[in-house]
Amino acid sequence: MKYQSKEDFDRANHFGQGTPNDAYAQYFIGNSFLNPLTDFKNGEFPLFNVTFEPGCHNNWHIHHADQGGGQILICTAGEGWYQEEGKPAQELKEGTIVVIPANVKHWHGAKKDSWFSHISIEVPGENGRNDWLEPVEEDLYNSL
Repeated sequence: MKYQSKEDFDRANHFGQGTPNDAYAQYFIGNSFLNPLTDFKNGEFPLFNVTFEPGCHNNWHIHHADQGGGQILICTAGEGWYQEEGKPAQELKEGTIVVIPANVKHWHGAKKDSWFSHISIEVPGENGRNDWLEPVEEDLYNSL
């Protein structure tokens, strides 16, 4: 369901908006927010609810790993987009689950006209690291 109203979105965003995603803001067009769902600083498996304002999306990026690794997105509120390099963009809605293999260039974020939230799971892997790359081409995003 699309949410243009922040008040309506907040009622649907059961995992909470969290705080501004300042540490990674340079890799996002628009404003995003992070809400840690686990005590990852004390060794719990890291789960984050990531919230995107309408039009917000991240740059192309890759979750590298020699074995295992990757990312899983569990869409929880609003509507967004996910795209792997060389493939058409995939619409994201509440309940959509995206399994992103390691070493796949991709991006994700909100639709232009909806708030969006997903739980992000970083899949454990050997020698895992993220590479943040170029922004998504404006013409590409605006064509969706």
